[in-house]
Amino acid sequence: MNKISRNLTMLFDFYELTMGNGYFVSGMQDKIVYFDVFYRQNPDNGGFAIAAGLEQIVEYVNNLHFDEEDIAYLRSKNCFSEPFLDFLKTFRFTGDIWAIPEGTVVFPGEPLLTVRARTIEAQFIETYVLMCINHQSLIATKAARITRAAKGRAVSEFGSRRAQGADAAILGARAAYIGGCGSTACTISDEIYGVPAGGTMAHSWVQMFDSEYEAFRTYCEIYPNNATLLVDTYNVIESGVPNAIRAFNEVLAPRGIRKCGIRIDSGDVTYLTKKVRQMLNDAGWTECKIIISNSLDEYLIRELIRQGAEIDAFGVGERLITAKSDPVFGGVYKLCAVEDADGTIRPKIKISENVGKITTPHFKKVYRLRGRDTGKAEADLICLYDEVIDDGKPLEIFDPEYTWKRKTIENFTATELLVPIFKNGKQVYSLPTLSEIRAHCAGEIEGMWDEVRRFNNPHHYYVDLSQKLWDIKQKMLLERR
Repeated sequence: MNKISRNLTMLFDFYELTMGNGYFVSGMQDKIVYFDVFYRQNPDNGGFAIAAGLEQIVEYVNNLHFDEEDIAYLRSKNCFSEPFLDFLKTFRFTGDIWAIPEGTVVFPGEPLLTVRARTIEAQFIETYVLMCINHQSLIATKAARITRAAKGRAVSEFGSRRAQGADAAILGARAAYIGGCGSTACTISDEIYGVPAGGTMAHSWVQMFDSEYEAFRTYCEIYPNNATLLVDTYNVIESGVPNAIRAFNEVLAPRGIRKCGIRIDSGDVTYLTKKVRQMLNDAGWTECKIIISNSLDEYLIRELIRQGAEIDAFGVGERLITAKSDPVFGGVYKLCAVEDADGTIRPKIKISENVGKITTPHFKKVYRLRGRDTGKAEADLICLYDEVIDDGKPLEIFDPEYTWKRKTIENFTATELLVPIFKNGKQVYSLPTLSEIRAHCAGEIEGMWDEVRRFNNPHHYYVDLSQKLWDIKQKMLLERR
């Protein structure tokens, strides 16, 4: 199935057009510039985030063009020069893009994606790039927190009807799968992206029949190999579970089927699941799974497990698909360098009275430093584009804010995180499958120390600057003081 059914080139902020026209009229359209995408704070005050959304960016850049209707619309605004509109008729992206692969653990301040392109090209892709990274990284990060809280129990994404629109539901399910959810209720996400879709019944199914038992029995007869019954329409203990057991006994047992489940969507979950587990066990249905849904998040799941609730799987909806507790990822797109005609790269910096908004200048690369003996990530190091880290020698790193905090790392590996995606406008990166991205994400999270993975007050993971890059940043700050 074609994943892009419409031309999204015009999905940008209007100022990108006014600046583009301004660059063109000023003769700056061929100036080469560098932009970084980064974010400033982990969602939910967590220890890290999960990068996601790159595949959609690749599709967008490959499809970037202006239709005749787009040109006609822009002409109707009466603020763009005719030569600029002519330029847009044959517009294509011809630059370079580097990005951190999807599913990778990332941290505030480091470039998730870097663009090197002509001014107009780099400016035009800003909105869509941010939209993809901000949305999917947010949902993947939330899903990673929720699935870790579940401690190996299956988690299904149930949030389509609470999502802010179709794309939020479809791509949200994709991102949730990257973050660790095993399935989704969103059918189209399975059709397009291969996120396993599943589901059984709603309360309306039970209400449609003259009795709860008849509803359960009919469902078991139609779907004997996928019989998960919603038992809280009337009363979980008094009717729901007894009727489910009766249907299992009369329909599944004679066929030798033991795989089945019940779902609870309301009530005192800890109390109910303990009672239900005992009732199922006493009836001989020890293999019957208990699934819980209803406004769950990582904190509620963790607390239910701590209380000893008998739960085999979770369905998580609104608080996942909207990242309700912290619904903005906050990624930004900032100019970091320009390139002169002779190839000289000149760093650019944005200065603010808000220290957190001061950017790190220059064309950069990011290394992840891992212990050879542990395999665990120790720190990330942002360097100039032409610096090379020799992981065969000890390396001193330091906190870029509190420079007296220094550490010498030995016996480590240094891996570049940013990989080439486009070169001269041509895609050079082979997109991994969604299952490969999901497996990569799981490995990345496993490669973090437990202290970094804590939900509350996680260890501060160091993202340091190389000495050369730090010196350049300080020099520019002093010059513009």
